[in-house]
Amino acid sequence: MAMTPRLDLRQSQNLVMTPQLQQAIKLLQLSNMEVASFVEAELEQNPMLERDEGQNDPLRGEEPREDPVDKPERPSEGGGDSLDQLQPTGMTEDATSPLDADYSNQYDGDIAGPGASGESQYWQGTSGGGRGFDGGDGDLEATLSSDISLRDHLMDQLALDIHDTQDRIIGAAMIDMLDDSGWLSGGLEQVTEMLGCEIADAERVLEQLQRFDPAGIFARDLKECLALQLREKDRLDPAMQRFLDNLHLLAARDGKGLMKACGVDAEDIADMAAEIRALNPKPATLFEHFVSQPVTPDVLMRRSEDNQWLVELNPETLPRVLVNESYFATVSKDVKTKQENEYVNERFQSANWLVKSLHQRATTIIKVSSEIVRQQQGFFDHGVGFLRPLVLRDIAEAIEMHESTVSRVTSNKYISTPRGLFELKYFFTSSISGTGGGEAHSAESVRHRIKALIDAEDPAKILSDDRIVEILREEGIDIARRTVAKYRESMKIASSVQRRRQKRGSL
Repeated sequence: MAMTPRLDLRQSQNLVMTPQLQQAIKLLQLSNMEVASFVEAELEQNPMLERDEGQNDPLRGEEPREDPVDKPERPSEGGGDSLDQLQPTGMTEDATSPLDADYSNQYDGDIAGPGASGESQYWQGTSGGGRGFDGGDGDLEATLSSDISLRDHLMDQLALDIHDTQDRIIGAAMIDMLDDSGWLSGGLEQVTEMLGCEIADAERVLEQLQRFDPAGIFARDLKECLALQLREKDRLDPAMQRFLDNLHLLAARDGKGLMKACGVDAEDIADMAAEIRALNPKPATLFEHFVSQPVTPDVLMRRSEDNQWLVELNPETLPRVLVNESYFATVSKDVKTKQENEYVNERFQSANWLVKSLHQRATTIIKVSSEIVRQQQGFFDHGVGFLRPLVLRDIAEAIEMHESTVSRVTSNKYISTPRGLFELKYFFTSSISGTGGGEAHSAESVRHRIKALIDAEDPAKILSDDRIVEILREEGIDIARRTVAKYRESMKIASSVQRRRQKRGSL
C-alpha cells in the first residue's frame, strides 16, 4: 500500500449540545421553586432581564390561563413569556406622587433637649434598625432564642457532675463518639486506645455518663438503652431484665415464650410490653430540631363549571421575566469597543433564550400534566382502585415527545388535586395482567386492594398470602404469592401468624 497524501471529502452528522440547549434541558427537570432560584441568580448577573410585573401578574387579581383536560389546545405562539410580547414598560404619571409629602405635620415637641436653642432635635435612628432610648442596639436577631444541641447539653452536665480533669477528658471523648441515635459508637477499647487510659477508668466514666439526661443516652445497644430508661423509672426488676433478654420473642409476638422466660402471667407480659413500647430507643432525637418544609405544588388541578378537569401551573411559584429591550437599545448606542458590543449582545441573546426556555418549559409541563390527568381520570373520579397501569412511553406517544422529555418533566414535580398532593411520577405504575386475558391492573391499585382485604379481615379468620391470592384471582387479578408477600412487606404489614397474635390481643 502506497503511503501518499490524498484529498478526501466526507459527510457526517454530529449531535452537538449547545450551552443554550443544555440550559433548556436543565430547566425542564427543575421544580418551580428551583427554577425561581435559578432565575433570581440570572436577574442579578444579566442586566437585560427584568421581572414581569405586568397585567399577567397573579397578584393583580387576574385569573391564570386554564387548559381543560378534555379539550386540549396547542398553546399559541404569542404566550405571556414569548419573545413577540416583550415590550418595555414605562412609569405612570402617579409614580412621583409619593414624593409630594407635607413635612409641616411632623411632631417636633418633647424631643428637644433642655439645652436646645429653640430648634427641634429629632431622634436619629441608625441604619441597622434604630436604637432604643437606653442606647442599646435594636438587633432583633440577638433576641431570638436558639435551640441547644445535644453536645452542649451533655457538656454542661459533664462540667457539673465530673470534677476530675482526666475523667472530663474521657467523658468529652465519649460525647464526640455518640451517633445520631445517642448510642456510643465503638467500644471502650477505642477510647482507651485513643486516650491511653485504663479500661477501668473508661468504664467508671461511662457509668456516670449513662446517668445523664436524657435517659438512655450512651447506651451501646438497644437492650442497654431500654434498661437505662427503665432504671431511671425504677422499673428494672428481675422479671423486666429477663424480658429485655428476650426482646426477640417480643418482635415475634411470642407471648407464651415470654411468659415462660419471665415467669409471669399474660397480664403482666402485656403490661411490660406496653411499658417497653413507651420508651424511646433513640434518645438523641429529642434534640433534633428539623423544620418540616411543606411541598409546594408545581401544577394545580380543579374542576370547571362544566365538570371538566382544568390543569394550570401554580402562579405563586412560576417565575416571570422579560427582556428589557429599552435598556438594550439605550446601552447599544453607547458601546465604544468591540468587547463591549460582544458583551451586550451576548447578554441580550442569553436573556432572550432564557425567556424562550421558560415559556417552552411551561408549555411542556402543561402538556404532560394534562395527558396524565386524562389517562388517569378514573383515579381522580373514583379513587386509587381505578388507577390504571401507565408508563412513560404512553404519555410520550400521546403528546408526540420523547420518553426522556416526559421523564424530566415528571421529576421533582408535584400536582395538587382534589384527592391530595401527588408527585407526577406516582401515576406511573407497572401493570399486573388479568386472569383469562382480561384487562391489566395497576400495581398501586393491587397494593390498595391487598391492604383493604387485610384491614377488613376477621380476627378469627386471618387471611394468609395464599388466601389473598385466591381472592384476587377471583376478582380477575393474576398474581403470584411471592408478589403478594412483597407488596405486603413494602406496606409494613405483618405476616398472617403475627397478625393473628396481634389481633387476638396476646401482647
